Amino acid sequence: MSILSVSNLHFSYTKGQPILKGLNLNVPENSIYGFLGSNGAGKSTTIRNLLGLLTPQSGEITLFGKTNPHKDRSCYRQVGSLIEAPSLYPNLSAHDHLRLACRYQQVSSDQIMPVLKKVGLWEHRHKASKKYSTGMKQRLGLAIALLHEPKLLILDEPTNGLDPQGISDIRDLIKLLCEEGKTILLSSHLLSEIEKTVTHLGILKDGQLVFEGNQAALEEWKAKHLKLAIRTNDQDRANALLTSAYKVQSAKDYLHLQLSAEYDIPVIVRQLVTEGLDIYEAKLVRSDLEGLFMELNKDTTDHGQ
Repeated sequence: MSILSVSNLHFSYTKGQPILKGLNLNVPENSIYGFLGSNGAGKSTTIRNLLGLLTPQSGEITLFGKTNPHKDRSCYRQVGSLIEAPSLYPNLSAHDHLRLACRYQQVSSDQIMPVLKKVGLWEHRHKASKKYSTGMKQRLGLAIALLHEPKLLILDEPTNGLDPQGISDIRDLIKLLCEEGKTILLSSHLLSEIEKTVTHLGILKDGQLVFEGNQAALEEWKAKHLKLAIRTNDQDRANALLTSAYKVQSAKDYLHLQLSAEYDIPVIVRQLVTEGLDIYEAKLVRSDLEGLFMELNKDTTDHGQ
């Protein structure tokens, strides 16, 4: 069941220069949905449309079963968001920020303690936010987003500027929130983190989704994109021998061969040895999320949107 879906969404800031071009997207309930795209692909525009900050020019957004929620904004009370760095008052503490948020969100102040404990800021609740590290500020932004107990969290680059420990802390918190029943749409440029965190994935290119699937679909793609890196005493001759049966690319000191399966490896090795070549090195190269992203974005140019 999709908690959030987009159908044939179009949006332009300038007439004749579309940013979103018939976007379709489905975020299953209780998933961590990784939303990826190069600069200019339309990620930020999509998120602004999803949050009701922009009005779709055509197409539909369905949120919690309600179509075009920007016409009746009540369902946005079930959505929390953190868009890049949170906007904080430097002289206010975490506790003060949440007391203020309780007022405009119309939430009981009883929520403050459990939320600050969840994000790991309870012991620092009275410290002014100007004394917080970048990671602590991100966690405070998450606390504000979580205060009204939303069912859906939309997080745009929540690990921006964090050190490895801070990134790991945010990743663990996101997984915990999913285990507690929340659905999370996560946009990030850190592909390795996305791969460690998400249950589902969507890749945006030029305003359209070019890949959408769960981890099983990603693993299936990886299995179809195995490569063998091989180094011999005569790379030109090895290339000539293998080109007829395999797609071969030269890369520095190696030949990279596209494989259909791992059982191709001993066949290749036997063929080269039989032809009198010495094999210095042969290693399997497994594709990852970065490989999929680069493959799908080969022709994308950076427009800065």
